[in-house]
Amino acid sequence: MTSPIEQVEDSGPATQEQDPSVGQEGDVMVETGDVSVTEVDEALDVTDVSLTGLLEAILLVVDEPATELMLAQVAKRPVLEVVAALKELAADYDASGRGFDLREIAGGWRLYTRDEFAPWVERFVLDGQQARLTHASLETLAVVAYRQPVSRARVSAIRGVNVDGVMRTLISRGLVEEAGSEHETGAFLYRTTSYFLERLGLGSLEELPELAPHLPDLATLEDETGHQVD
Repeated sequence: MTSPIEQVEDSGPATQEQDPSVGQEGDVMVETGDVSVTEVDEALDVTDVSLTGLLEAILLVVDEPATELMLAQVAKRPVLEVVAALKELAADYDASGRGFDLREIAGGWRLYTRDEFAPWVERFVLDGQQARLTHASLETLAVVAYRQPVSRARVSAIRGVNVDGVMRTLISRGLVEEAGSEHETGAFLYRTTSYFLERLGLGSLEELPELAPHLPDLATLEDETGHQVD
């Protein structure tokens, strides 16, 4: 999470007095009372801390998959050592039959409840209410997933209906996000998010299933439309 940066106008020539919140290399230190975040970080000693316990503590509070590099930086350990510890944790959870497991997904690692307990977890969380995407939302999401980055106009053209409302729903659900603008028209482009990969259990977009096996053949389309398909 990035900290807000205040922009201060130049009020005159620079003086020799240095802002105490700025280090020698120009790095900004966030003050928390009498102790800075930088000072707290430097005081942390991880040599006597269990790496697996440290990783578990972090993974319990993340709201999206944590990358191996980020975990290694926080733990102040080599990446390969962190990867080995993560795999050891995952294997231990599997062997002990815990109600949760550790998965490598969407470019990172995160704890998940096991699939066999999903009905009871859903009952507890949703209290009998299902919050499922509509068929229109699923169709629109599929177009974005396979054609991204793509504009709303292009998605509407493919689906044959206006998708503004559906796109707003997908964005609010965290499944779709803006991805810049189209050079020729200036229209906003959209793509799927890492949360989309997480929900589908995919490591990357390359793992999306091929569309060809799910498309009707030309003969079927011609029979349904009554004219030849080019």
